[in-house]
Amino acid sequence: MIRPPEAQLVLADGEVFEGEAVGYIPTDGVAAGEVVFNTALSGYQEIITDPSYAGQIITFTYPHIGNYGCNPTDDESTAPRARGVIVRELARRPSSWRAKDDLDAFLRRHRIPAIAGLDTRRLTRYLRDAGAIPGAFGTAPTDVLLAAARADGGTDGKDLAAEVSTVEPYSVGRADAPFFVVAFDFGIKTSILRQLADAGVQVEVVPAGTTAAEVLAREPDGVFLSNGPGDPAAVTGAIETVRALLGEVPMFGICLGHQIMARAFGAQTFKLRFGHHGANHPVRHLNGGRVEITSQNHNYAVDGGTLPSDVVVTHVNLNDGDIEGLRCVDRRAFSVQYHPEAGPGPHDARYLFGDFIELMREAG
Repeated sequence: MIRPPEAQLVLADGEVFEGEAVGYIPTDGVAAGEVVFNTALSGYQEIITDPSYAGQIITFTYPHIGNYGCNPTDDESTAPRARGVIVRELARRPSSWRAKDDLDAFLRRHRIPAIAGLDTRRLTRYLRDAGAIPGAFGTAPTDVLLAAARADGGTDGKDLAAEVSTVEPYSVGRADAPFFVVAFDFGIKTSILRQLADAGVQVEVVPAGTTAAEVLAREPDGVFLSNGPGDPAAVTGAIETVRALLGEVPMFGICLGHQIMARAFGAQTFKLRFGHHGANHPVRHLNGGRVEITSQNHNYAVDGGTLPSDVVVTHVNLNDGDIEGLRCVDRRAFSVQYHPEAGPGPHDARYLFGDFIELMREAG
């Protein structure tokens, strides 16, 4: 077996980690992006294909990644949007009968660079102290990687949703479904569309730049705001659009959609030190105190002190107290920061799709 070429990860502050190049190897030997870590033990294919990772390099804290291979059924988008992947050990022989490919071949096919053999425990501890930070890895010299890391700039102030959104509208679900929803694609996951369709919704997915007038002209029963990457404050057009739609039609937002809705209400958002990326975040539903185990993937959060008086906090993160859910009864809108379509609980949060159906039924 040919040994992979040596590689390095260099963070923007000069910290260096050693490993070996796997997956797709760029001709210039450089992959740059904001380095974050994800604590999930499985679901690596869904994580890598989640468009919310656009602009970022994913570090998996679980040491063995790729064990059960990859299968097209598990893709969350047509292609990965992440800048790269970091693992401690990359499994070469998938164990699952469902596997159509191993992870290394999957990464090469989608031209996603990766680095393995790296001390991901040390890197994770470093990121917990330093926060999410731009970095670059590959086979290029250290000074080249350092320059690339410092030139990247991270995700702050970037409207990455515009880069991953669909160009043309498309439909999902039965044409005779009892409810019709317009879904803004800020980086929407396939499993979200599947859950909406299973709940009895015909969904028309529209580009992130679709106007409020264009949405209302479709006469939807509801509007869905999807997950997505980047800084919510930079998605200015969508914020204005959502502000115009609030109160006009029932609305449900997830992740970036939650943050955009909050900003449309007039609240502010801020960047977390290292974000919430994983499948085991405990969230308390304040109405009754029920705790949900949730999947999360975001670097920004809502500033509760800036929320207007008619917006109620419905969920909080038990790890750090950050806001995880909002509702405005008067404007028939609610949102959550986490991913109810995912199944770490396994189905602790699926009721939210039912809540959306009920909100549309009451409005109709």
